[in-house]
Amino acid sequence: MGMIAGEMELLTLVTYTKQELEEAKISLASTLRKCEKMQEGGKLQSSQKTLNDKRVKALRLALELINKEIDENAD
Repeated sequence: MGMIAGEMELLTLVTYTKQELEEAKISLASTLRKCEKMQEGGKLQSSQKTLNDKRVKALRLALELINKEIDENAD
């Protein structure tokens, strides 16, 4: 999925406060824990498992990027 130029510009102009990032981190971490519990349960069918696996990967990536942003702006 590609982004058009206007969307890319919008993404680079948006800034968030540390508080907003911390709140997002809490929410995403909670969702990640729930998705990981579903993985452990082993009751998902193939397509549901694939979707959940992709969600877990995306949530971990989002949390990593938020942590990176918080660390870079801690100076």
